[in-house]
Amino acid sequence: MDIRTLRYFSETVRLNSFSRAADILHVTQSTVSKMVRQLEEEIGTPLLIRSGRNLQLTDTGRIVYEQAQQILGNVQRLHAEVDNTRNLRQGHLEIGIPPMVNILCTPVLKAFRERHPDIAITLTEDTGPQIEQRVAAGTLEIGMTVLPVAPELELNVTPVARYPIWAVAQTGRFRKNLQTLPCKALGGMPLVLLNNEFGLTRALRNMFRNAGIEPEIVAQSGQWDWLVAMALAGMGVALLPEPFIHRLATDQLQSVRLAEPEVQWQVAYVTRGGYLSHAARAWLALSEELFAGGKAGAPMPA
Repeated sequence: MDIRTLRYFSETVRLNSFSRAADILHVTQSTVSKMVRQLEEEIGTPLLIRSGRNLQLTDTGRIVYEQAQQILGNVQRLHAEVDNTRNLRQGHLEIGIPPMVNILCTPVLKAFRERHPDIAITLTEDTGPQIEQRVAAGTLEIGMTVLPVAPELELNVTPVARYPIWAVAQTGRFRKNLQTLPCKALGGMPLVLLNNEFGLTRALRNMFRNAGIEPEIVAQSGQWDWLVAMALAGMGVALLPEPFIHRLATDQLQSVRLAEPEVQWQVAYVTRGGYLSHAARAWLALSEELFAGGKAGAPMPA
């Protein structure tokens, strides 16, 4: 028993005519008759009583007709939902975003909602490493993180933006009009960093190790604004990406870009590879468009 057979039978009953059913289905009358006969043979009992030009359902035929209506209706709804999903008229997308990265995603989220208002979006905030773990486990389809990504997870990585890291301290700690600060100079300074779970801290610890620096870390926090408050209080030097430097609005703080080497805060999307939903592909394409256009952050140079 297949969908086409049920459709031929259903149309024949609905129109009370083999010939009219054939016209609607764009086949010959003999084809409709043959399909109905095959269905009766498969069921093992007559479904229609042919009396002249009229057709009458048997008890079994009435059951088959009622069930066929439900099945055909479900198939029609299935096709409609598949089409809606393909054309981004329905669906759901969950994206993992670290708290420090979320400020970069506002333009993407706004544009996506304007272009695809019928797609439900859930934004899940967590640290970069936790998001990487969830993407690798398949509980998140896509996520954002800060490089480097844990290599053992074997994720697909798509860098989208990068920014220099700045040292932020109470005014007077750095020489006046100082433009850049060699990373080596951090070795003798008290530092306030984000917790070790943050991708930025991973990148900084890699830099310390590669540069042979023994950092003096006096405090760590999961909130960037608390790092700023500690720097403002004179506890130490906070190390933050450039987008956050632009949010500092006090003459009691001094910011200097790290150099020699220049440390980058690199933001990337991670996926497991393989199939991505239509909604996920649309989000990634829009992100690439906006980041490359400078509307969501500084683009990764080629």
